[in-house]
Amino acid sequence: MALFFSLLPQTVLVASQSCNVDSFNDVLGISAKVVSAVSVSDGHAYGEGTANLAYPIAPTKLPELCALIVNVSSSDISNYRFGLFLPTQWNSRFLAVGNGAFLGGINWLDMGSGVRYGHAVMSTDTGHNSSAVDLTWALNNQERKKDFGYRAMHGSVELAKKITEAYYGARISYSYYSGASTGGRQGLKEAQISPASFDGLLIGAPAWYTSHLQTWSTKVALYDLPVTDKKHVNPSFFGVLAAEAIRQCDEVDGLKDGIVSHPELCDFTLAPLLCSNSPGTDPSACLTEEQVETVRNVYGDFYAEGKLAFPGMEVGSESQWSFLLGGAAPTAFGDAYIQYFLYDDPTWDWTQWDDGIVWQADEADPGNCTADAYDMAKLKERGGKILMYHGAADALIPPGSSQLFYERVAEVMGGINGLQDWFRYFIVPGLQHVTGTVVDAPWYFAGSGSQGRLGTSTYSTPGFEDSKHDALLALMAWVENGTVVEELIATTWKNQADPSSGVLRQRPLCPYPKRQTYNGSGDPDVAESFFCQ
Repeated sequence: MALFFSLLPQTVLVASQSCNVDSFNDVLGISAKVVSAVSVSDGHAYGEGTANLAYPIAPTKLPELCALIVNVSSSDISNYRFGLFLPTQWNSRFLAVGNGAFLGGINWLDMGSGVRYGHAVMSTDTGHNSSAVDLTWALNNQERKKDFGYRAMHGSVELAKKITEAYYGARISYSYYSGASTGGRQGLKEAQISPASFDGLLIGAPAWYTSHLQTWSTKVALYDLPVTDKKHVNPSFFGVLAAEAIRQCDEVDGLKDGIVSHPELCDFTLAPLLCSNSPGTDPSACLTEEQVETVRNVYGDFYAEGKLAFPGMEVGSESQWSFLLGGAAPTAFGDAYIQYFLYDDPTWDWTQWDDGIVWQADEADPGNCTADAYDMAKLKERGGKILMYHGAADALIPPGSSQLFYERVAEVMGGINGLQDWFRYFIVPGLQHVTGTVVDAPWYFAGSGSQGRLGTSTYSTPGFEDSKHDALLALMAWVENGTVVEELIATTWKNQADPSSGVLRQRPLCPYPKRQTYNGSGDPDVAESFFCQ
């Protein structure tokens, strides 16, 4: 913990009461109860194992702490739990971490990453225990949908803060949030309904547009279905498409490095892949006219009944297309949402799709999930900060979704320039959904949900534990010291998830609308050879 303690001034506090169930229940109301309080020794692990379907992997080598599980009755037919790590040596800061997809479970692994900074850290199970694609728990239960949409996060934050202050006998000095994908949505939603909850939010690839994103997840698959149709593009071709995107678009940034860094600058064409333009080519290595139309639809923005519904896939994301386009039916992210959230009808299937479903979902917004309250003036006025990022190669949630959110906030809050002093958005070349890259792009900066990719005991960015290389530390310095985040330095290693393998590349990430720009002559594997322009 000394690594963090040296970065920002603080008072280190210790517990004023014991780590047992009886010490906490007096703090809570009648609807909440501490069901478990466990003292964890320095260097040990904590989690629920396979009983937690969403997050069975426990963080290891934890600092000494008190681990709590709290159950909250949210209605007569619903309840949610949250976990809370209370470190023995506390830096007076609070951190809430988010979840992914439709996972139902306490995110112990991300809590373990957060507690290493010295924070008290909380995660909620959002009111259910399930895998990412199991939505059956929502059937005919509007209360559980509300818990998932906003209520479990909001209630858990409020109660966890009360417990934290009671445990240490001191006030929380700063409160933070870190979450990606669904976790990004959770953070934005909480900031919109309760601007006082957090002083700073680290938001990655947010699934903020629930009613549109989930329905688009079905629609984009339909472009390629059924698999017996002559328009169908076999997933085995996506690698060919990815290689062609790199061939055409890699060097538009002035550097040949195998990364499509600026897809918006590339005039990408499918003509070289047309079978009619390459007589004699193996049909599996080229596209028919019908298949070209399918690919164009996947790249294209989705307009439902003449209105923009959701942005399309980005050039450079093709290596991850098989997630939404690789099956004989759409993924549960779309279909199960329509079945169990929107219609409460498990018999509905994708063959019944019509574009009006998007607007039905938009109007109903089951669970009040969508984080589309773009006027966030109250957060700004109280000094709150948002650091948001999205991978340019993300094919689960296209980066255009975050771009759309950022621009809509700008529309109601004084334009892009008017956001720069409190809300900055970073595009990450080569980063797929939340973590990882297939093109050796620098992808890691201790972003939300990424530390667990490196192991169960990761702290910050190994070897670079500072606010230049760690997005959470950068956010904290912005909130507490007014140090504006002008750039973040992303890292990848020779083995991309193993820092001990040695650094392969580092590059700066730039706040929109600035772009990562090569200086034309320096070593392309070091950050100093790039600047934000």
